Amino acid sequence: MRVSDYIEQACANLWKKKLRTFLTTAGVVIGIGALVCMFAFGQGVQRNITEQFNKVDLLNNIVVSSPRGGGRPPGRDPGDPDDAGHVDQSVARVDANDPNAPRLDARFLEEARAIPGVETVFPELRFPAQIRRGEKEQFTLVQVLSAAICRSGPMPLRAGRCYEPNEPNGMMIGESMLRNLGLSEPAEAIGKEVEVVTLSLNLGLRNLLRMVFPKEGQQGLPIARESYRFRIVGVAERLPFGGMSSAYIQPEAAGGMRKLSFTNIWDLYQPPGAGANYASVTVKVKSPADIAPVKKVLESRGYHTFTLMDQLDEMRIGFLIMDMFLLAVGMIGITVASLGIVNTMVMSILERYREIGIMKAVGATDGDVQRIFLFESGAIGLLGGTFGLAMAATVSLIINEVINAVMAREHAPRMSYFDFPWWLCLGAILFSILISLLAGLYPTRRAARVDPVVALRHD
Repeated sequence: MRVSDYIEQACANLWKKKLRTFLTTAGVVIGIGALVCMFAFGQGVQRNITEQFNKVDLLNNIVVSSPRGGGRPPGRDPGDPDDAGHVDQSVARVDANDPNAPRLDARFLEEARAIPGVETVFPELRFPAQIRRGEKEQFTLVQVLSAAICRSGPMPLRAGRCYEPNEPNGMMIGESMLRNLGLSEPAEAIGKEVEVVTLSLNLGLRNLLRMVFPKEGQQGLPIARESYRFRIVGVAERLPFGGMSSAYIQPEAAGGMRKLSFTNIWDLYQPPGAGANYASVTVKVKSPADIAPVKKVLESRGYHTFTLMDQLDEMRIGFLIMDMFLLAVGMIGITVASLGIVNTMVMSILERYREIGIMKAVGATDGDVQRIFLFESGAIGLLGGTFGLAMAATVSLIINEVINAVMAREHAPRMSYFDFPWWLCLGAILFSILISLLAGLYPTRRAARVDPVVALRHD
């Protein structure tokens, strides 16, 4: 028999029992649809998170910190069990007053720029401030960034431009700040003046006396507020440098402002006259492939490093575990569907017992009989996989629209929470056919063992 003969006979036999074929195929459709839908959701979550990392261009960044305070990087919990036994050795090895200790200063910036694969290096200089426009205000961390670095970064603008080196009162803001400043459109913000209110230490006699003898309703801390005027020159869709900041100004402007600028408690232990020693420095490499070699160079010089690429690798392990869990849940439906296929094929053999005997009597081999029933079960798998994929796409579209409608009330951006890569679509159909063939193995072997003499005598 030719392959076309097997296909023709399989389709004809399935068409004779349309209702049973439909019900069996429906079980496969539901099982494959549920499995694909869950996998597509997992893929959608992974894609959205990865895209968000890529959007803010943080995967190419290495955050470098010096081993001050006993070798513990800034932000590390002193009680971290992973740090146990490390403090005493570091204290003996690293001294903040040691001129040969690794430092994050102007010299480090020059040395880091010379490392192969490094695109740019900029210190993390931020200070807290209140951004005001009329009665609207927002508290944020203002990032100090030169015009050259700002123009070199991947900063897609919604309106305006990057500030120029000769405009120290220019400011760039993120799109997220617009609503808090009473602005609806990015273009509306260009040219608007805002007030930047900073905090500074005021150790004057009056403030010291007020701290020693505080009065009711007055603060006892020697803190003063300073106000500066800036003009918005650009609104960025996203600010790739420093995810916590939503405003940028130039170093020339920041240098003339009175502010609380230390960002780490270890900055207070910096020896007098030691020069600028930054809490951390961001090293931006040209591509993710340069992350590992640049990290190796920096760590060999005694610096601590942190990259989101490492965190993304850990997240991928979590995604893999989630996919395995979804696979286990989806296999429940596939198992039920395969039992339906076994039942359908066994019933088909019992109904066509005499037909099988006639085929074997006229020369059909055991392999011919097996292939006929395998083509039938494979056809069920093909139909179930195709329509299951279509059902998964339809259900995911409905769920996606419902979620976006709910999130739109919270002014959240529209997103696609499901992803159907080509390998998932093709794999779903092939997996459905494979499961159907495996489910049909027992019935086909049973059909091949039919004795033609007994079958011809069967009513």
